[in-house]
Amino acid sequence: MGNIMFHDEGIGTYLAKYLEANYKPHERLEVVDGGLLGFSLMTYYQEFDKIIVVGINSKEGKPGTIFRYSGEEMMAMGTTRQTANEVELTMMLEICSFHEEMGEVELITMIPEDIADVRNGLTQTVLKRMPALLEETLWALKEEGIVLERISRHIPFEEIIQQVANPVNPRIS
Repeated sequence: MGNIMFHDEGIGTYLAKYLEANYKPHERLEVVDGGLLGFSLMTYYQEFDKIIVVGINSKEGKPGTIFRYSGEEMMAMGTTRQTANEVELTMMLEICSFHEEMGEVELITMIPEDIADVRNGLTQTVLKRMPALLEETLWALKEEGIVLERISRHIPFEEIIQQVANPVNPRIS
């Protein structure tokens, strides 16, 4: 059995897995699925110069709308209408901001359509916007001097989502 998530909640996980499956590794990039790491992600905020977090947000607007903003802007948003991930991220940013060494945090987020239903996958609205989320993420990496090289095979988002929802255990045959 795979990880169970709220319907559109897993966009960061799916994007991380998509990058790993469709692009060559880059020496200046570490892709981390932070969905289940919680406060252990704080070490990344302190060890790296730049951290790009991809996920959902609780902003008002049309589902599938993509936003890009800094960690400071995230902290300034206050505590109203925040998802559990936003609350945890804000708390980590506040704690890390007391330390002298903390990397620059940038968020690339999308308004979800459904985070109430507990089921894997994405709504069609959000799934259709995943290529735009990918492009925004690749652009943010390019601004940091990181250009990812695509590998010859292509695994679509739909297949990535299925793999995450139904992982294969190599020990079980």
